Amino acid sequence: MEGTEQEQLTLNYVLSHISACDQKAIKECKRRWDSIAKPLHSLGWLEEAIAIIAGAQHSSEIITNKKILVPMCADNGVVAEGVTQTGQEVTAIVAENFLDEKSCAALMCVHAGADIHPIDIGMAVDTPRVEKRKIAYGTRNFAREMAMTKEEAVKGLETGIRLVGELKEKGYRMIATGEMGIGNTTTSSAVAAALLGVPAEEMTGRGAGLSGEGLKKKITVIQDAIERWNLTQADPQTVLACVGGFDLAGIAGMFLGGAYYHIPVLIDGFISSVAALLAVRLCPDAIGYMVATHVSKEPAAHRILDELGLSPALDAGMCLGEGSGAVAVFPLIEMAADIYHRMSTFEQIDMEAYQELT
Repeated sequence: MEGTEQEQLTLNYVLSHISACDQKAIKECKRRWDSIAKPLHSLGWLEEAIAIIAGAQHSSEIITNKKILVPMCADNGVVAEGVTQTGQEVTAIVAENFLDEKSCAALMCVHAGADIHPIDIGMAVDTPRVEKRKIAYGTRNFAREMAMTKEEAVKGLETGIRLVGELKEKGYRMIATGEMGIGNTTTSSAVAAALLGVPAEEMTGRGAGLSGEGLKKKITVIQDAIERWNLTQADPQTVLACVGGFDLAGIAGMFLGGAYYHIPVLIDGFISSVAALLAVRLCPDAIGYMVATHVSKEPAAHRILDELGLSPALDAGMCLGEGSGAVAVFPLIEMAADIYHRMSTFEQIDMEAYQELT
């Protein structure tokens, strides 16, 4: 899909045209794994990840060698409530650092052989080099008013969808989600608490480093907003508009775009997983195109992945964001793909195959 046709792609159209992942490709992939000369299922998560990718790409001949990390960069008005340790100026600094190999995720991309393409979907300022897909100059303070209009929420989702289509046209076949935005653990905790219908304190952690008093303030701000707009009874787009962030909207759109364009999209940590939950609430079939990479040490991280029914590769105590956990798993997936494609089968080495025993 090119040019104006891509630009005219709407959220409603995509939601009505997403199909489930390819179960036939998954079965073929699993048969291939079972034919390889090793104990059955002995590579665990690696085998499952390759099967997910086969289902997402609608082919058991998977492609993983052209990959990219897309950090969505945006600011959040709720930082005015003192829910963060640092100010909004940090968002723009790190966004530019992505392009200079001066951020953790950018350095990890170098080692993983992945490209990186940060997007300004809503930073409070303009920066010289980060590509602008800006919905607005940051969201509004959701402690006082809705973070964004419903039209802005839809535009954010559509931005992520279209970006996946553009990346597919450039040959990318595996995309990692990332983010940068001071205050986005607050927005993510608020969205997660609303979607799951649980108290804010169960979904809220210290983010990039809050005092005990700061954490209490953060929880209160979130809970008050959820109650103000009765968000536990609201639809996902309303939740996003009331307490979400533009980065969350863009990432959720990327997950929907992955389902629409048949591209596997890697979930990073807590923020990315909340965006994945939002996408699944908008379109349940999107789940088949997602690969969970690691579980963040944020308090609600396990709960979100359990809700999605996904198992991560790593539990390494990471909570950096940026896409760092997803990029860390790129090499694991590529090693698994190499084994999947190149390793001898039982038949090729004239060895009796292992049997599934009960």
